[in-house]
Amino acid sequence: MGKLLDVKGLETRFFTQDGIVHAVNGISYTLDEGETLAIVGESGCGKSVGVMSLLRLIPQPPGKITAGEVWFDGKDLLKMSDEDIRQVRGNRIAMVFQDPMTSLNPVLTIGFQLSEALMLHMGLDKAAARKRCVELLEMVGIPQANNRLDDYPHQFSGGMRQRVMIAMGLSCNPQLLIADEPTTALDVTIQAQIAELVKRLRDEIGMAIIWITHDLGVVAGLANRVIVMYAGFIVEEATVKELYGNPRHPYTVGLLGSLPRLDEARAHRLTSIEGLPPDLIDLPKGCPFYARCHYRIDRCATENPNLEPVAPGHRIACWVDVTKFRLGGNGAGQEVAR
Repeated sequence: MGKLLDVKGLETRFFTQDGIVHAVNGISYTLDEGETLAIVGESGCGKSVGVMSLLRLIPQPPGKITAGEVWFDGKDLLKMSDEDIRQVRGNRIAMVFQDPMTSLNPVLTIGFQLSEALMLHMGLDKAAARKRCVELLEMVGIPQANNRLDDYPHQFSGGMRQRVMIAMGLSCNPQLLIADEPTTALDVTIQAQIAELVKRLRDEIGMAIIWITHDLGVVAGLANRVIVMYAGFIVEEATVKELYGNPRHPYTVGLLGSLPRLDEARAHRLTSIEGLPPDLIDLPKGCPFYARCHYRIDRCATENPNLEPVAPGHRIACWVDVTKFRLGGNGAGQEVAR
């Protein structure tokens, strides 16, 4: 598989009356063709802003992409003209947003909204676009698709609206689908159905996926690789198997500790991460996780570590080797050799 997306040093700021919000702070990662990458972290960590920056969907002002490169199929998306980037959005890179009710126009029919991209990007006439819309709704599991095209968004349930959004994203056969917390507003049964639907469509179509979520439980059966973000930084990156089996950053350890486990013989007490994320207007000088970390050492307060490899395909931004604690260390911070 070839490399499809290459993000280098992406920085996004919001210039507000209270100060400059450092929303995304120099993140770098790659995505291969057909790969599924999950980006996880709690609310406000920069997940959504990071992917919206790829497509230049940040409102300006107050937002601004202040640094970085986003290479997609040999071209830097950040240097494209407005007309060229519009040809990429919805066509070669599609995005499914968190709340379908705010993404769908309430006064336009589902059929009209689905066919718009088909006529714009693929040059179909109304009859051909309508036929394709029926195929798309059937593909995402909406029954009696032909009869539902003239319905309005309020006539669909939450899960069905999200299926419509996925159909809209897939309408032009994109190379990359970005799903921004697409199951957050749905109950757990519908969440599982949507995740299975996306997996099936990925395998059928062969597209790459970036899946944004704060729920590590959804990620396990869906993604190939996981990026963990905190305060606008990437703090850990690994394959799904490696991340769940051998988490190396204290924040990742805390996230996994808060998940209920069904694969253990004895129940364990769920843990929580005490405190709050740092103020993105006034980021600390050292590691952004310092104030909440149980493994911190003095160096953490003054130096923010770079994202460095600790194993093949596994990178962390941390001065401390947390595996020493899981293996029965003495409880004092032990610095990673760099």
